[in-house]
Parts: sequence; structure tokens; C-alpha cells
Amino acid sequence: MNGDRLRSLLADGTTVLMPGVWDALSARLAVDAGFEVVFVSGYATSATLLGLPDFGYLTQAEMAEVARRVCRAIPGTAVVVDADTGHGNPLNTIRTVELLEGAGAAGIFLEDQVWPKKCGHMAGKRVVPRDEWLAKLRAVVDHRDKLFLVARTDARAAVGIDEACERARMAAGLGADAIFVEAPESIEELEAVAAAVPGVVRVANMIEAGKTPLLTPDELHDLGYDLIVSPLTGLYAAAKAMATAYETLQEHGSLRDHLDLLTSFEDFNRVVGLDRHYELESRYVDPSVEE
Repeated sequence: MNGDRLRSLLADGTTVLMPGVWDALSARLAVDAGFEVVFVSGYATSATLLGLPDFGYLTQAEMAEVARRVCRAIPGTAVVVDADTGHGNPLNTIRTVELLEGAGAAGIFLEDQVWPKKCGHMAGKRVVPRDEWLAKLRAVVDHRDKLFLVARTDARAAVGIDEACERARMAAGLGADAIFVEAPESIEELEAVAAAVPGVVRVANMIEAGKTPLLTPDELHDLGYDLIVSPLTGLYAAAKAMATAYETLQEHGSLRDHLDLLTSFEDFNRVVGLDRHYELESRYVDPSVEE
């Protein structure tokens, strides 16, 4: 599904909440929960694919392959992908756009950090000069098909809220579909960003125990934010659940008396669509073969 679906949802006044996903299974679980848009998180993908922090270790090709698998698993759902800094200069950014659109992505986040980037709520971030980031945004606008472009700036932490707002204004002027000032640290800063870019879709990043106040979609809508990403909720929930299950298995040798920690065999098979595959298999069974 291309970016026009996301544009249509936002044009209708819908507040869109995107959960973070990192593979086909997490994407299917998000869709089963009722989400129409999901976000392929670089933080979550780095952790699950590489076992590493969001420190710029993921390559362009690795992220594109994860995006392809997610998009294939949930056709009909809009998938927005973390494109980090575009993985290089404007020419590399064009290549990133080609790879992610080819994978089926509806949109991307493109940020202004110095490479290697860091998670937006980590310490030690630096940003490139304005013109360097704006050149990459222009490259996306010039070469995308229908990709929804979120222009993300990390200047709030690296320089200050005024610089972040100025970068947001400049990105909006280039034709970005949405503006994302990462990690404002108060309601007042959220209000300042909204005032700086009127008439533009604004993004809020809700990380549990992150730097930004954790607000509901309704509360964020009232502040002027209608594209909400909750990138780490599923990852943190899964990590805690797996740690608990493994610790229980280590202690007791079996989960026989702790089945409440697990989804059932039948429920999991439903998530991965087992019945459809049985039906598909039955079309090609050789009737001469006895079971």
C-alpha cells in the first residue's frame, strides 16, 4: 500500500497511531490488534536482527529486507519505515527510497543526525548542518513515487528547541508530508513545535520512560499531533515476556504449571494462518499417495 492511503487517513482528520514492528510476526500481531498503519522501527530491528543497540549498525540493505518481509506479510496495511539518515548523501538517500518503495513501504522517516546515528532518546546525538539534511529531503521529494515523507530533526537535544523548530519549518517548505521534532521534553515544547509549523501534519514519538511526556492520542490531537508512533511498546513487552518464560523454564524445567505465560498452540497457528496453508496444500495432494 502506498503513501496515499496514509495521506487519506490524515486528511480525514483521523489521528493515526502506529505501533512499532520488526518482523513479519510482530506485524501480523499488530494488524490482528486492529492497526491500519505500522512502523518498522530501526531500534527494534537492530535489537532483534543483530542483538545490538540503535547505534547505526543496521545497513541500508538489511533494513530494506526487513521492510520487504513486513510488507509482504500484511498486504493492505500501510507500512512506514525508519530510513535513519538515508544511509549517506542525497544519492544514497535516493537509493534508499528506491529500495524501500520497491519493498512496498508507504512512507519513511528521514532524520538529520550525524552518522552513525543514535536512538532519538539516547544521549550524545549530533546533527548535520541544515543544508545537508534539506538536500536529502529534496532528493526524496524529487525521486519518490507516492512515498509519505516524514522529516525528522534531532536538533532539540543537539542544539535546542528553537533550532529544531526552524528546521521543521524549512522541511515543511520543501514538501515533506509530516514534521517530526524528536524528543521534546515538556508539554510546552510540544506546543512550541506545533505553533512553529501550522497546517502541517505533526508527529509525536511516544516511548515508554523516554524524554517526551507519555500522552494518549486524544491528548496529542488536542496539542496538534495526529501521527503518533509508539515504536517500542511491542518490543519491550515481548522482551519482558520472553525473559519471564525463559527464567521460568530454567527454574522449573518445564512450563507445565505456568501455561498462562504462553499463547496456545491453536492461537499461534491462527496468527500464522495455518488453516490457509492446509487448504493450499490440499489442492496439490496426489490422490494416489496413501497416508
